[in-house]
Amino acid sequence: MVSAKAAAPQSADRPDFAPWRDADAKPLIQMRNLVKRFGEFTAVDGIDLDIYPREFFSLLGPSGCGKTTIMRMLAGFEEPTEGAITLDGQDIAGVPPNRRPVNMMFQSYALFPHLSVEQNIAFGLKREGMPKDQITERVAEMLRLVQLQQFASRKPHQISGGQRQRVALARSLAKAPKLLLLDEPLGALDKKLRTQTQFELMDIQEKTGTTFVIVTHDQEEAMTVSSRVAVMDNGRIMQVATPRDIYEAPGSRYVAEFIGDVNLIEGRAGVWVDGQQQIHRHEGEQPLVVQAETALPEGAQACLAIRPEKVEIFHEKPAHANAVQGKVLDIAYLGSTTTYHVEIAGGLVLKALVANAHKDLETPFTWDDQCWLGWTARRSVVLTQ
Repeated sequence: MVSAKAAAPQSADRPDFAPWRDADAKPLIQMRNLVKRFGEFTAVDGIDLDIYPREFFSLLGPSGCGKTTIMRMLAGFEEPTEGAITLDGQDIAGVPPNRRPVNMMFQSYALFPHLSVEQNIAFGLKREGMPKDQITERVAEMLRLVQLQQFASRKPHQISGGQRQRVALARSLAKAPKLLLLDEPLGALDKKLRTQTQFELMDIQEKTGTTFVIVTHDQEEAMTVSSRVAVMDNGRIMQVATPRDIYEAPGSRYVAEFIGDVNLIEGRAGVWVDGQQQIHRHEGEQPLVVQAETALPEGAQACLAIRPEKVEIFHEKPAHANAVQGKVLDIAYLGSTTTYHVEIAGGLVLKALVANAHKDLETPFTWDDQCWLGWTARRSVVLTQ
């Protein structure tokens, strides 16, 4: 789709890479009040979003949430019903796909079975009319990038699924697009290979400096590869943040439940003292305490969210700010961890995830044991929406 003539990018310094926090940073992609309707159905509903150069950005959500529609509008396969998309400062409405500095990598890879690996990578460059010597040089560069030099003459059916994925990636990057769109790119791989390939994708993206936008419903994949994640639902963005912030400080119950596992404890706000909000579950019970920057009105509906790995399980009542008594209902032993399902007063079941760091002869708790769960105020967050 685009020319391969591009300056060599500088690799992103990941620990300090956060252009979204810089008021002077210029986004590569800007979406403003973006709406897409298909008849009476609204697939994308008033989205505002900035994506910066060299980001590895994820659109994450369940099927039908609108993430693929956004990708198709970026690629030029769909036009917005309302709003605008600018790419590097240019409004791309009406610009056909082959005239955009964008390439797209599909889940199926769409490799030509009768062409070799190097011929597949060279295909778009030949169609663009690039001189033969430049094509040879660029294909060799791409083969080195994805570490497939020794497979250059093989056909797609003669290499593994993970290698075919890398060929598709090399072909997509061959023309040096400003933006690469990845539509569920690892969906066809088994779990072990998918995990390995995630890190390969990150390494390639960092080396090329190309902005990647990936569409996925796989939370682990989005959390692994992304500089930031946009969590979507029903055509809207529920939260945009780094993977750590999405997990540790979800902005809503939907995000808290969609990303990872979480315990949600409903209650009403009590007093707020020195950055800590009390949450009352039942009258007469000791209130729970959660870290909160701003006070909630007393009596307001609130929800305390706590991740299972931040909940500890004890035989005796702990000295933690939050301590609740319960009974072990279920135990899930997963080798590296054990998850205890504990029923507390009122019938609510909480999960406590314990790392199996030591090879004990006996498990510390078993079914129907009485126990205590405890956590500090800083380990939980309060949600109001």
